[in-house]
Amino acid sequence: MPRDERIAPPQRPSFRAALRFWFKLGWISFGGTAAHIAIMHDELVEKKRWISNERFLHALSHCMILPGPEAQQLAIYVGWKLHGKRGGIVAGTLFVLPSMFVLLALSIVYVRYGSLPWIAAMFNGLKPVVIALVIVALHRVARKALRGPVHSAVAVATFAAMSFFDISLLVMMLGAGLLGALLGALRPGFLHRPKELGSEEDDEGYYIRRGSTAPEPVQLLRPIVKLAASVLLLWLMPLLLFYFFAGDFHFWAGLVLFFTKTAFVTMGGSYTVIPYVAQVAVTKLHWLTRLQMTDGFALAETTPGPLIIVVAFVGFLAAYNHFHGSLWMATLGLLATTFYTFLPGFLFVFAGAPLVERTQNKPTIEGALGLITAVVVGAILALTVFLGKAVVFASGVWDLKHLHVTSLAWVMLSLLLLQRFKLKIVPLILLGIAFGLLRNFLGL
Repeated sequence: MPRDERIAPPQRPSFRAALRFWFKLGWISFGGTAAHIAIMHDELVEKKRWISNERFLHALSHCMILPGPEAQQLAIYVGWKLHGKRGGIVAGTLFVLPSMFVLLALSIVYVRYGSLPWIAAMFNGLKPVVIALVIVALHRVARKALRGPVHSAVAVATFAAMSFFDISLLVMMLGAGLLGALLGALRPGFLHRPKELGSEEDDEGYYIRRGSTAPEPVQLLRPIVKLAASVLLLWLMPLLLFYFFAGDFHFWAGLVLFFTKTAFVTMGGSYTVIPYVAQVAVTKLHWLTRLQMTDGFALAETTPGPLIIVVAFVGFLAAYNHFHGSLWMATLGLLATTFYTFLPGFLFVFAGAPLVERTQNKPTIEGALGLITAVVVGAILALTVFLGKAVVFASGVWDLKHLHVTSLAWVMLSLLLLQRFKLKIVPLILLGIAFGLLRNFLGL
């Protein structure tokens, strides 16, 4: 191709094509935040080329500093970039709905029959697959996100801080953001490696890329106030229905306020939200027991979608116990909890998305976001090691005597199927479920 011939920008995917993808994503996004990022990066950047790696990481850095589930918020942002607000609403909603319906079914089974061994068996088969997916994503993201020694050092420091010193992800993000802003303003050369040949052309091969325009005008104060008013109206409508049509409004008001507060004040992802919800729901509100909370966490891990969906199980049992075993009230509790937990995420993204556009090509902000992305890489590595240790070692500690050879072999086979034979995610997930059930049947 001649040097002056520019690559034609790709066409925007149709809304129907995007709808199909977001529906599919909602059913295959197993494994928690790290796996969600892995799947989205593989599908959106590597395969469909709807968004460039640079813009993907830029948006992810913004989502990481927002309260709520960052993977769902990233889906909302990409949906907004593709098809405006309706695209963001569809992407964010379909990211959650499958897991909500699956968890509803599992919750009904749980309160009627107790915890079932086959559910645990399915999840045990999925765990090695999730580890393989995260390892592949970690390699891809790290290769492009760690732009030099400073980024690599921040990633290693994050891994060490979270793995050995129990320092929270939020603290690491704040520290990295401050360091990145200072270096971006004073020594920007420390944060950038020389551009690789062909990088510009590669970026132009994506629909959402460097310099691409927003699907709608950049919002200022008035549209943001209008957006907030719309979200407030949506927030009030179910509450009014509870007031006029449901019994014990005091209980429903408490549930609504608690999960709304949870959505606004918890930062750092699901692993920050869940301990907070567990502590308050079990020890202060007495909605469920500690054992039930643990069972709910296990059930949530068997579903696709964000791990924070465990709060829906909390809402289910809160209403189930409060209304003396009523499945109708329990179902209403689960629906209300899901609605009020995830509604604020749409406000955060739609209000902040235009600001994401404005932060491009600003050294101070890009420096901060670049190092926050490095923190994400370190956090994914820490989570991979943490989960991998629990999967490969029966005791959960580094002890060769307790090495689970079957699980390790399945991780290695999953990596081989992904990398060498390019097996797609859905067949691999189904293989993992079948492997778990077979393993339980054979007693391996």
